[in-house]
Amino acid sequence: MAWKLRISGIVSESIVDGPGIRYVIFTQGCPHHCPGCHNPQTHDFQGGRLADREEILRAVRENPLLGGVTFSGGEPFAQPEALAELAREIKSMDRHLMIYSGYTYEKLLEMGKGNPAVAELLTLADMLVDGPYIEARRDLTLQYRGSANQRVIDLKKTREKRKITLYQDEF
Repeated sequence: MAWKLRISGIVSESIVDGPGIRYVIFTQGCPHHCPGCHNPQTHDFQGGRLADREEILRAVRENPLLGGVTFSGGEPFAQPEALAELAREIKSMDRHLMIYSGYTYEKLLEMGKGNPAVAELLTLADMLVDGPYIEARRDLTLQYRGSANQRVIDLKKTREKRKITLYQDEF
């Protein structure tokens, strides 16, 4: 099966989408349609363009200033197979990986039981910003998130605390 990832766009150097300087991939397609969404152009699953895997990897590899990569959206977990493959490569470069999702962490764990790519993507990620954007809870003072219901989760610490091994479906 050919690798396919539909994206809305890329920001090659960002300081607002996670810690340090980041390469940000905005995935295309989102089932949440949160009112007031910052990226409504990413909602259409047929929009955007197909990404070039090697171009992405080359850009990440060749920029010594990058501290990590961020998957944003759209909804990254709507394309878990392609992103899990990309995440494996990013982690092999010893880069930090952060993911934004409109799903809660608990919902993603549940989804991972039926979809190994979701579980793998969660395992590879270092940080997760979870939960839908809720316009009534908008707060511009929050780091890395737009509304107070969203959480910034250190996934490594969370996995250690819960002793979760996603690859083996031990939830």
